Amino acid sequence: MAWLDQVKWNDDGLVPVITQELSTKQVLTLAWMNRESLQLTVDTGHAVYWSRSRQKLWHKGEQSGNQQQIKSIRLDCDCDAVLLEVVQVGGIACHTGRHHCFYQQLVDGEWQTTETVLKDPKEMYKPKETSK
Repeated sequence: MAWLDQVKWNDDGLVPVITQELSTKQVLTLAWMNRESLQLTVDTGHAVYWSRSRQKLWHKGEQSGNQQQIKSIRLDCDCDAVLLEVVQVGGIACHTGRHHCFYQQLVDGEWQTTETVLKDPKEMYKPKETSK
């Protein structure tokens, strides 16, 4: 795909992705994509990222149900960063159960939590029961 070739992937084959809520313009998260995850995002209409810690594709909301529906995909002027404009299903983008990942603010030289937990992560990420 020619459009994928226009993205300047880093040495690990990744590009940083800023995800912004369409209605509020709130920056929800910064994540990473590889070619496959960006293609899947386009194909499915839902955000699919590359998890650097788990070294695998991460379909946003696959466990929590808090998917991100894609409304637009933009590439910056240097072609080395992607911006997703999304509808955040369920109102929670952060794995900590908050609306967005940028919930810590530097105040007087200390990081302070500025957002409340909307849902306990233990409830969002319950292990799936296996049938016997």
